[in-house]
Amino acid sequence: MPSAEELGFALPVATREVEEFVASAGWDQPTQIFALVATETMIAAAPEMADQLDPVASPLTPLAQESLPAEDLGEALARIEWPEQVVGCALVQEIVVLPPEAEAALPEDEDGARKLAAEHPDRREARLVAAVLRDGGGQSCVMRLRGEEDEVFSDPSLAPNLLKALNATFA
Repeated sequence: MPSAEELGFALPVATREVEEFVASAGWDQPTQIFALVATETMIAAAPEMADQLDPVASPLTPLAQESLPAEDLGEALARIEWPEQVVGCALVQEIVVLPPEAEAALPEDEDGARKLAAEHPDRREARLVAAVLRDGGGQSCVMRLRGEEDEVFSDPSLAPNLLKALNATFA
Protein backbone atom coordinates (compact mmCIF):
# COMPACT_ATOMS: atom_id res chain seq x y z
CA MET A 1 0.00 0.00 0.00
CA PRO A 2 1.40 3.43 -0.92
CA SER A 3 2.25 5.82 1.90
CA ALA A 4 -0.02 8.76 2.74
CA GLU A 5 2.59 11.03 1.16
CA GLU A 6 2.61 9.00 -2.09
CA LEU A 7 -1.19 9.08 -2.22
CA GLY A 8 -1.13 12.84 -1.65
CA PHE A 9 1.21 13.29 -4.62
CA ALA A 10 -0.92 10.93 -6.74
CA LEU A 11 -4.23 12.68 -6.03
CA PRO A 12 -3.84 15.62 -8.48
CA VAL A 13 -2.85 13.14 -11.22
CA ALA A 14 -5.90 10.97 -10.51
CA THR A 15 -8.13 14.08 -10.43
CA ARG A 16 -6.95 15.08 -13.88
CA GLU A 17 -7.36 11.49 -15.10
CA VAL A 18 -10.99 11.54 -13.94
CA GLU A 19 -11.58 14.84 -15.76
CA GLU A 20 -10.05 13.49 -18.98
CA PHE A 21 -12.14 10.33 -18.74
CA VAL A 22 -15.37 12.31 -18.35
CA ALA A 23 -14.28 14.81 -21.04
CA SER A 24 -13.95 11.95 -23.51
CA ALA A 25 -17.76 11.57 -23.35
CA GLY A 26 -18.31 15.27 -24.12
CA TRP A 27 -20.36 17.86 -22.29
CA ASP A 28 -23.79 17.70 -20.66
CA GLN A 29 -22.86 14.72 -18.49
CA PRO A 30 -24.62 13.95 -15.21
CA THR A 31 -22.89 14.51 -11.89
CA GLN A 32 -20.63 11.52 -11.30
CA ILE A 33 -18.65 10.18 -8.39
CA PHE A 34 -15.56 7.98 -8.50
CA ALA A 35 -14.05 5.81 -5.80
CA LEU A 36 -10.27 6.09 -5.63
CA VAL A 37 -8.55 2.82 -4.79
CA ALA A 38 -4.86 2.12 -4.37
CA THR A 39 -3.73 0.47 -7.61
CA GLU A 40 -1.94 -2.22 -5.60
CA THR A 41 -5.27 -3.07 -3.95
CA MET A 42 -6.93 -3.28 -7.38
CA ILE A 43 -4.27 -5.67 -8.67
CA ALA A 44 -4.54 -7.84 -5.56
CA ALA A 45 -8.33 -8.03 -6.01
CA ALA A 46 -8.20 -8.52 -9.80
CA PRO A 47 -4.81 -10.02 -10.80
CA GLU A 48 -5.96 -10.24 -14.43
CA MET A 49 -5.72 -6.42 -14.56
CA ALA A 50 -2.02 -6.38 -13.62
CA ASP A 51 -0.93 -5.83 -17.24
CA GLN A 52 -3.27 -2.81 -17.54
CA LEU A 53 -2.37 -1.07 -14.28
CA ASP A 54 0.94 0.40 -13.15
CA PRO A 55 1.05 1.03 -9.40
CA VAL A 56 4.28 3.01 -9.70
CA ALA A 57 3.10 5.41 -12.43
CA SER A 58 -0.50 5.56 -11.11
CA PRO A 59 -0.76 4.74 -7.40
CA LEU A 60 -4.51 5.57 -7.48
CA THR A 61 -7.11 3.96 -9.73
CA PRO A 62 -10.45 5.79 -10.20
CA LEU A 63 -13.56 3.59 -10.34
CA ALA A 64 -16.74 5.17 -11.74
CA GLN A 65 -19.82 4.80 -9.54
CA GLU A 66 -23.45 5.48 -10.38
CA SER A 67 -24.41 9.02 -11.40
CA LEU A 68 -25.65 11.33 -8.66
CA PRO A 69 -28.70 13.60 -8.77
CA ALA A 70 -27.44 17.14 -9.37
CA GLU A 71 -30.42 18.76 -7.66
CA ASP A 72 -30.02 16.92 -4.32
CA LEU A 73 -26.24 16.57 -4.33
CA GLY A 74 -25.79 17.33 -0.62
CA GLU A 75 -28.38 14.74 0.31
CA ALA A 76 -26.85 12.15 -2.04
CA LEU A 77 -23.36 12.72 -0.61
CA ALA A 78 -24.68 12.41 2.94
CA ARG A 79 -25.89 8.88 2.15
CA ILE A 80 -22.56 7.61 0.77
CA GLU A 81 -20.60 5.07 2.76
CA TRP A 82 -17.29 3.88 1.35
CA PRO A 83 -15.80 0.44 2.00
CA GLU A 84 -12.41 0.32 3.70
CA GLN A 85 -10.56 -0.31 0.40
CA VAL A 86 -11.58 3.12 -0.94
CA VAL A 87 -8.81 5.57 -0.04
CA GLY A 88 -10.42 8.62 -1.64
CA CYS A 89 -13.15 9.86 -3.94
CA ALA A 90 -13.66 12.35 -6.76
CA LEU A 91 -16.83 14.10 -7.86
CA VAL A 92 -17.40 15.53 -11.34
CA GLN A 93 -20.02 18.22 -11.82
CA GLU A 94 -20.84 20.67 -14.58
CA ILE A 95 -21.22 24.15 -13.14
CA VAL A 96 -21.77 27.79 -14.13
CA VAL A 97 -18.89 30.16 -13.41
CA LEU A 98 -19.42 33.90 -13.06
CA PRO A 99 -16.94 36.77 -12.87
CA PRO A 100 -16.28 37.79 -9.22
CA GLU A 101 -18.32 41.01 -9.46
CA ALA A 102 -21.35 39.12 -10.82
CA GLU A 103 -21.02 36.43 -8.17
CA ALA A 104 -20.93 39.07 -5.42
CA ALA A 105 -24.25 40.47 -6.68
CA LEU A 106 -26.13 37.15 -6.46
CA PRO A 107 -29.11 36.99 -4.08
CA GLU A 108 -28.86 35.01 -0.83
CA ASP A 109 -31.58 32.48 -1.70
CA GLU A 110 -30.17 29.47 -3.54
CA ASP A 111 -32.92 29.13 -6.18
CA GLY A 112 -32.77 32.81 -7.06
CA ALA A 113 -28.99 32.73 -7.28
CA ARG A 114 -29.06 29.65 -9.50
CA LYS A 115 -31.63 31.24 -11.86
CA LEU A 116 -29.74 34.53 -12.07
CA ALA A 117 -26.41 32.75 -12.69
CA ALA A 118 -27.92 30.63 -15.48
CA GLU A 119 -29.20 33.75 -17.24
CA HIS A 120 -26.18 36.00 -16.65
CA PRO A 121 -24.60 37.22 -19.92
CA ASP A 122 -21.04 36.71 -18.61
CA ARG A 123 -21.59 33.15 -17.37
CA ARG A 124 -19.26 30.36 -18.43
CA GLU A 125 -20.01 26.67 -18.25
CA ALA A 126 -17.33 24.49 -16.73
CA ARG A 127 -16.62 20.95 -15.57
CA LEU A 128 -15.34 20.77 -12.01
CA VAL A 129 -13.63 17.73 -10.50
CA ALA A 130 -13.04 17.77 -6.74
CA ALA A 131 -11.19 14.94 -5.01
CA VAL A 132 -10.17 14.07 -1.46
CA LEU A 133 -8.32 11.34 0.36
CA ARG A 134 -9.96 9.38 3.17
CA ASP A 135 -7.33 10.31 5.73
CA GLY A 136 -7.73 14.04 5.02
CA GLY A 137 -4.15 14.11 3.72
CA GLY A 138 -4.96 15.51 0.31
CA GLN A 139 -7.45 17.39 -1.77
CA SER A 140 -7.43 18.44 -5.40
CA CYS A 141 -9.61 20.34 -7.85
CA VAL A 142 -9.50 20.61 -11.63
CA MET A 143 -11.76 22.79 -13.77
CA ARG A 144 -12.19 22.86 -17.55
CA LEU A 145 -14.02 25.80 -19.13
CA ARG A 146 -16.43 24.85 -21.88
CA GLY A 147 -15.30 26.17 -25.25
CA GLU A 148 -11.68 26.22 -24.17
CA GLU A 149 -11.04 22.50 -24.36
CA ASP A 150 -7.31 22.78 -23.83
CA GLU A 151 -7.51 25.14 -20.86
CA VAL A 152 -7.67 23.23 -17.60
CA PHE A 153 -7.09 24.87 -14.24
CA SER A 154 -5.80 23.04 -11.18
CA ASP A 155 -6.26 24.63 -7.78
CA PRO A 156 -7.24 22.85 -4.57
CA SER A 157 -9.13 25.95 -3.40
CA LEU A 158 -11.65 25.99 -6.30
CA ALA A 159 -14.45 24.24 -4.37
CA PRO A 160 -13.96 24.39 -0.58
CA ASN A 161 -17.57 23.48 0.27
CA LEU A 162 -17.60 20.53 -2.11
CA LEU A 163 -14.28 19.27 -0.73
CA LYS A 164 -15.73 19.50 2.77
CA ALA A 165 -18.81 17.50 1.69
CA LEU A 166 -16.60 14.85 0.05
CA ASN A 167 -14.49 14.57 3.21
CA ALA A 168 -17.71 14.03 5.17
CA THR A 169 -18.46 10.89 3.10
CA PHE A 170 -15.59 9.25 4.98
CA ALA A 171 -16.76 10.30 8.47
